[in-house]
Amino acid sequence: MRVERVPFRLISAATAAVLLAACGPKQSAPPQQTPEVGIVTVQPSAVPVVTELPGRTNAFLVAQVRARVDGIVLRREFTEGSEVKAGQRLYKIDPAPYIAQLNSAKATLAKAQANLVSVTAQASRYKVLVAANAVSKQDYDNAVASEGQAAADVASGKAAVDTAQINVGYTDVVSPVSGQVGISQVTPGAYVQASAATLMSTVQELDPMYVDLTQSSLDGLKLRRDVQEGRLKTSGPDAATVTLILEDGRTYSEKGKLQFSDVTVDQSTGSVTVRALFQNKDRVLLPGMFVRARIEEGVNDQAILVPQIGVTHDQKGSPTALVVGSDNKVALRQLVTSRTYGSNWVVDSGLNPGDHVIVQGTDKVRPGMDVKTVAAQLPASSDAAAAAAPAASGAQTAQAASAASGAQ
Repeated sequence: MRVERVPFRLISAATAAVLLAACGPKQSAPPQQTPEVGIVTVQPSAVPVVTELPGRTNAFLVAQVRARVDGIVLRREFTEGSEVKAGQRLYKIDPAPYIAQLNSAKATLAKAQANLVSVTAQASRYKVLVAANAVSKQDYDNAVASEGQAAADVASGKAAVDTAQINVGYTDVVSPVSGQVGISQVTPGAYVQASAATLMSTVQELDPMYVDLTQSSLDGLKLRRDVQEGRLKTSGPDAATVTLILEDGRTYSEKGKLQFSDVTVDQSTGSVTVRALFQNKDRVLLPGMFVRARIEEGVNDQAILVPQIGVTHDQKGSPTALVVGSDNKVALRQLVTSRTYGSNWVVDSGLNPGDHVIVQGTDKVRPGMDVKTVAAQLPASSDAAAAAAPAASGAQTAQAASAASGAQ
């Protein structure tokens, strides 16, 4: 096998070229660019102080129509779902047996009254005769006792007549209140019983309507304290108003008034009931509907608002925000937030007026980094949505946009 030799001069030249290249000047890496972030400058804003609570609607008046005498239902005299007046007859129960009882009671009363006349006359005669010793004192005493017994029989007879008359009246089943009558639970021909208190129908007054809200006992304590100290009013022109959010997310057109807070805490849930009153002329609210209510307790003139996109949460779930200081360095702030207001968080602590909060470009910066700041370009739809939001949820998110435009 023949091996060709490479000339030593060629190897030496190549090696020298490599060594010269390695010893030559190195090219420096391009300088790292300072990241650019969008900020908003937070300033105090006027924000309504609102408590949002879940609840259910309840009728203003509820009357269960039940049988008060036994008998056969002859007819129903209303249309299900219609409006009825207090005292309007809804059912007619067969009155024949009760009319017979009434007639019997009247006859017994008449007999007792006739007997009373007889014994009264006898007692009067004996009174004269006993004075002349024509009858014995015992006979006179017996006549007086018989008169008293006859008078008692008359009183008992009158009570029996009254009872029989009441039972006859109970055969007319009337509505105890004015309102909307529900489904009839019995039909003509059904047998109803007073002893079982047979439910026949239900009448409910739906205008106005109660809304019973569930609140924790701690928040309920604060609510009662605010009422006692005058910060929250339940009557008068400055009374706290309640806004209702329906099941489909729409805001109910009528404003409600706060009525009272229950005095009993549910031991199983640790909550109390807060009641509000709403007008319901159009019958939009029906008993048993699930709703959410916002109680407007006042206005906080020094609230700090931060767009939600500028607030993140750490591993413990605590809210945080990245803030740019005067030296253009990024710092992490721990926040305490109470609620949302439109598309913003209401920050109770952790930020000061004039702080520059990063809301755009948070994913490319870390605490301690130098950054370049520009005014954040928030979507116009966010401001419009905030302006159109109900007062309880926040309608002034445009504050954040105006603050952003003033960022340096």
